[in-house]
Amino acid sequence: MKAMIITGFGGPEVFQPQELPEPTPQADEVLVKVYASSINPVDYKIRQAGSWAGVQPPAVIGYDVSGVVEAVGAMVKDFKVGDEVYYTPDIPGRGGSYAEYHVAREAIVAHKPKNLSHIEAASIPLAGGTAWDALITRAQLKPGETVLIHGGTGGVGSLAVQIAHAAGAYVFTTCSGKNAELAKKLGADRVIDYKTENYADIILKETNGKGVDVVFDTVGGETITNSIAATKMYGRMVSVVDIAGNTYPAFLKNITLHYLFLQRERYKLDYLRNLLESGKIKPLVAKVMPLAEVAQAQKELEQGGVTGKIVLQVV
Repeated sequence: MKAMIITGFGGPEVFQPQELPEPTPQADEVLVKVYASSINPVDYKIRQAGSWAGVQPPAVIGYDVSGVVEAVGAMVKDFKVGDEVYYTPDIPGRGGSYAEYHVAREAIVAHKPKNLSHIEAASIPLAGGTAWDALITRAQLKPGETVLIHGGTGGVGSLAVQIAHAAGAYVFTTCSGKNAELAKKLGADRVIDYKTENYADIILKETNGKGVDVVFDTVGGETITNSIAATKMYGRMVSVVDIAGNTYPAFLKNITLHYLFLQRERYKLDYLRNLLESGKIKPLVAKVMPLAEVAQAQKELEQGGVTGKIVLQVV
């Protein structure tokens, strides 16, 4: 099978095409013909220096799959040959998705939303699962609450805004001014231009000094620490990125801070499928590129400013 491997850790130039044997599913696994994958920040972080994730070059990376089941292991019960599926592979697991075929544990695979193309579906699993975990599993966002989502038009943020809106929350989000209208279309109630506006001041003014119930950070740096002032007493904060600065003020407000690294479980993708098929959330695809151009795709994501997801067409 054709694959794009990393020959070592480093810049985008470490990607090289290679022919690899088609994998064989074990008893609890499915073999999937990969139609599309996508690019996430974790992909280029692993490409840069992925030993922390158990990845050792040469290796196939990539953590989104939309495709069709080609074969099933002897113990697989929920899928059959021909089923359309989507999922995010284990890290390191059985390798990544930048290849024509992939094998995965049945437990992490879900049926693809019927109303999505493979291109659209490939943009969802890792980013959508992360947004779901952050807002629903960890922050336990409830109808009528207020939430601040940093980076509301990025890969994770664009889905987080939609999930929060569907959950019945009042959604504040930060993004660049040029993406303000897009953020509103996604479901944000109040869009804040992080380049020209102070989000803490605005939120405190618009919540009568109380702050928001939940903060979700997809940006990093001092974003979480700078958001403590805009968070309620006993509020909840979730970060999927590195945190810098002094978090001590959160103690004084009894704020709960969650660090999140996605755990692969099918039920999250099933919940997302229901939201996608009902039209409550929609994929945001910035660009489609062939798998052979994965190096350029990662380079563009690293440079920043991408709205939604860059998707790789494999078939």
